[in-house]
Amino acid sequence: MPQTNAVPQVLRAFFDAHPRLALAFSGGTDSAYLLYAARACGCDVGAFYVQSAFQPAFERRDALRLAEQVGATVNVVTLDVLASEAVRANPADRCYHCKRAIFAALIDAARAMGYDAIMDGTNASDDAGDRPGMRALEEMNVLSPLRLCGITKARLREYSRQAGLFTWNKPAYACLATRIPTGTPITEAALRRVAGAEEALFEMGFSDLRVRLFHGAARLQLPGAQLAAALEKREGIRAALAPWFDTVLLDLKDR
Repeated sequence: MPQTNAVPQVLRAFFDAHPRLALAFSGGTDSAYLLYAARACGCDVGAFYVQSAFQPAFERRDALRLAEQVGATVNVVTLDVLASEAVRANPADRCYHCKRAIFAALIDAARAMGYDAIMDGTNASDDAGDRPGMRALEEMNVLSPLRLCGITKARLREYSRQAGLFTWNKPAYACLATRIPTGTPITEAALRRVAGAEEALFEMGFSDLRVRLFHGAARLQLPGAQLAAALEKREGIRAALAPWFDTVLLDLKDR
């Protein structure tokens, strides 16, 4: 059982007041720490992972690995997110419509298992003004304990490090839909191209990256420290991404 020494008093008080909760669990740093903290505080927490075309395979692997580390079980909810025309059309507020679809599925699954309340990993560093998806969370009464308790991204990373969670320094990873330009309809084929290209780059040793669609080409965004390596390995990158893209462009701006 996880120990409470990496959980601040304010968060322990939250779980004392909410002893039974479902968790929208992505396997990222925020929700991973929240799962750890909930279990450390004796909360009856159910972890629910949504599998859709927007999540790459490694996210599910990380989610299952983290859950095993803290002794939790993950309930996988399969969702055809592209069934929503509002999501598929990819408008500027796509994230709002996507969150509505995802949390509707999560809430249904959680209620079927006896959970009446659900929480997510939004933290105090997340800017509500820049995240239309947060409006959907408010409308659906999703609790965000990290944000409510004033716990920032930097602080929860430190708590995660103290707890020994491998996700403590995991880079933030936005869903695959963000690789498609706003206004361009999202297709499963486009998502598979992006996911395949990013997985190939991960296997080459690159990290914290994005492969964005740009007029049919792949536009690579890498941290500044990896740009020199990308130039040195440009032929290898072209070969690795050839199954998905004929043209590969390197964005020289630091991601």
